Amino acid sequence: MDDYHIEIEFQQNKPKGEVVCGDVFYSRRIREEKRTILVLSDGIGHGVRANVLATLTASMALNYSSFHTKPEVAANIFMRALPKNTDGKESYATFTIIEIEDEGMVRIINYDNPAVLIYRNGKQYFPPEIETSIRGKENVGKILRIREFMPRKEDRIVFMTDGVDQSGLGTKKYPMGWGLENISYFIENQIEREPNISAAKLGRKITTRASLNDDFEIKDDTSCGVIYFREPREFMMITGPPFYKIKDFDFVKMIQDFNGKKIICGGTTAEIIARELNLEVHIQHRYHTEGIPPTAEMFGFEMVTEGILTLGRVEEILETYNGEVTLGESPPEEVVKLFLKHDYIHIIVGTRINWAHHDPDQPVELEIRKFVVRRIQKLLEDKYFKKVEVLYV
Repeated sequence: MDDYHIEIEFQQNKPKGEVVCGDVFYSRRIREEKRTILVLSDGIGHGVRANVLATLTASMALNYSSFHTKPEVAANIFMRALPKNTDGKESYATFTIIEIEDEGMVRIINYDNPAVLIYRNGKQYFPPEIETSIRGKENVGKILRIREFMPRKEDRIVFMTDGVDQSGLGTKKYPMGWGLENISYFIENQIEREPNISAAKLGRKITTRASLNDDFEIKDDTSCGVIYFREPREFMMITGPPFYKIKDFDFVKMIQDFNGKKIICGGTTAEIIARELNLEVHIQHRYHTEGIPPTAEMFGFEMVTEGILTLGRVEEILETYNGEVTLGESPPEEVVKLFLKHDYIHIIVGTRINWAHHDPDQPVELEIRKFVVRRIQKLLEDKYFKKVEVLYV
């Protein structure tokens, strides 16, 4: 089995003047089953009504997939649940469901969205596809297209709504729209030019090109997701000294042996590591963030920051961050950048209380540190699809 990280990114644009997008993307990480579920739904039309239809479809598709409901049964249930138009006609929403097992199969279920594009060795790959009729007499003629395959390192999956496929519709260059053949050629060209192109960058290039096809006046909701199975990148964050002072050497040896980028959040922790490794800590004064102390430099570490204040701000940024935000250079933002650039994240939390100072707030600070670290772990795993290991020492 290939040891790969699953990088998942999603890009979206809505037509000018619309308050909300009519495409909806949901995801869920089921830790117990080591399974990730992604759903993209496109509601008919634009704006609020389309968004409501897509939201209902995507949320039900996500829930039924979580319970391993047969797709043809689940589709019948949530199609029947969609509200009817005032003229009695059926409401409509397309959907794509992608289920990814950490150590196994990828399953793609598609209903009326453009075909999902799969790439292996830089070229489009076509695993076998089966067609399944949706249950229910009212769904006669409605077909689910299902593909299953075992991913390999460097495989990519690109899924989208018809805003991408039909971009440029009616123009001289693309009278019938951009089309899947042209999109696939574009993607293959991007991979050839940049073999390690990230999921985020590839997704941005696709949606930007779709917008360009419409002279940057897009006519339909445009959504594109990219999944990239690639070599994992490891990272370590250390915060707090170990519980037993006698374990300082073993604590530092474990950190020293880690083969990847490392940061330290906490002045006392940095002093212990510097002492054991005979290193110097150099305070930097280039950051001027209100309420956050400056960083320091120490050989072998990307950065050294203050502890609990920095971690609290890191949690806030992770909670609200999206691809449209540009991160600055403050210590918490630099920590977030490192989290986002890596896949397997190791967090070492020291649990020593400094009784020598007789500080009654120390136990409270320790509990706050543990709470904030747990929140950061949950955000990294659920929102950013990272693998996180927390070790308390």
